[in-house]
Amino acid sequence: MEVSKNEHRHFVIYKPYGYLSQFKSHDSKQQSKKFLGLLHDFPEGIMAIGRLDEKSEGLLLLTTDGKMSDFVNSRKVEKEYYAQVDGEISEEAINKLKAGVEIGFDGKKYQTKPCKAFKLKVVPDFPERSRKIRDDRHGPTSWVSIILNEGKFKQVRKMTSAVGFPTLRLIRVRVGDILINSMRAGEAVEVDQLL
Repeated sequence: MEVSKNEHRHFVIYKPYGYLSQFKSHDSKQQSKKFLGLLHDFPEGIMAIGRLDEKSEGLLLLTTDGKMSDFVNSRKVEKEYYAQVDGEISEEAINKLKAGVEIGFDGKKYQTKPCKAFKLKVVPDFPERSRKIRDDRHGPTSWVSIILNEGKFKQVRKMTSAVGFPTLRLIRVRVGDILINSMRAGEAVEVDQLL
C-alpha cells in the first residue's frame, strides 16, 4: 500500500524481552542495549506510545502522530497486562490490587488507582522467553490479569510486589481494543489506524 508523505504511519509490535522501548540512545551507557529499530525498518519520526521496561514484553504501539500518542497515554485507554507471579496468588491479594496499593514512584509514595484484576484459570500460551524463567521446582507460580488506565514506571511489577507476589514475567496483551493475539516476539505489523 502506498502511503503519502502527509499521512501518519502506525505499527503494532510485540516487544521482546531485553529490548528498550526506544529507537536509539543518547546515553553512552546504553550503547550495548537492544533498541526497537533492530526489529523492522521503521519510518523517520516514529515513536513508541508509552513504554515497556527492558524486562517486560508484549504489545507496543508505534506512531508518527504525536496527538495519537498523547491520547493513548491519557487515562482514557485501558491497558491489560498478564503477570506471572511468584507463588499461588490469593483472592485477598487480588482484592488489594483492585482497590489500589501504595507503591514508590519518583522517591515518593503513590497510591495506585482502583483497577480490574483477576487470576487466570488457564496458563496463557506465550512464546518462550529468550531468558528462561525459573521452573516449578522453585515453588509454584500463577498468572494474573491487571487492567489499568494509568501507567507509572514499572507499576504492575511494583503492585504485585506490594501484595506479596513478585512478578517473574510481564506481558502487555491489550491496549484499548488492540490485542496481541498470536503475534510472535519481535513481530511488527503496520496498520491503517490504531484506535
